[in-house]
Amino acid sequence: MTGSGAPPDRFAAARKKMAISAIACVAVVGGMTGLSFAAVPLYDLFCRVTGFGGTTQVAVAAPSRVLDRPITVRFDTNVSSGLPVELTAERRAQSTRLGETALVMFRVRNLTQERLTIIAGYNVTPHKTGVFFHKLQCFCFTDQVLEPGETREFPVVYYVAPELASDMNTEEVQEVTLSYTLYRSLDELIEQSETAAAPDALARRGG
Repeated sequence: MTGSGAPPDRFAAARKKMAISAIACVAVVGGMTGLSFAAVPLYDLFCRVTGFGGTTQVAVAAPSRVLDRPITVRFDTNVSSGLPVELTAERRAQSTRLGETALVMFRVRNLTQERLTIIAGYNVTPHKTGVFFHKLQCFCFTDQVLEPGETREFPVVYYVAPELASDMNTEEVQEVTLSYTLYRSLDELIEQSETAAAPDALARRGG
């Protein structure tokens, strides 16, 4: 005799869903732990794919409708510790309409006399708006090489989806902030980690 509740096949489906979620979380956390030097880029990549933590979405076309409702997009720029570059947005804020395509330029300057390779990560706040913030063009998650002293401008083309206005969790939002952070590229992080580890390895071998 069985008690009341969902049929066995529904229990199986629920267990399968939980197992997949658990495996995904373990894989992400395990990967970050094993590659601690790449934790931030990996975390940003995970967020980009899942929309977690306010990470914006990638779009291939503009929406078919534009609402009259305005929304303000503010721009925040950051550089990881020890990375000798300067990152600025051409403006502090931009007023647009839901569903309308907008363009903003970001300027990156190499403050050294050496070639640098960098990579950008991003998110938006409030985090709940991340699924409605879509980019048609950006310079994120791609290695960018800066020559000594070079200054370069990168365009970001985006829109805030009109569905934001009809979602009960975001209908009151009038302003979002797009934040960009520059890091050393994953390849450069690996190279630096190997270089830093070499003296310790030699010391342990008595070299």
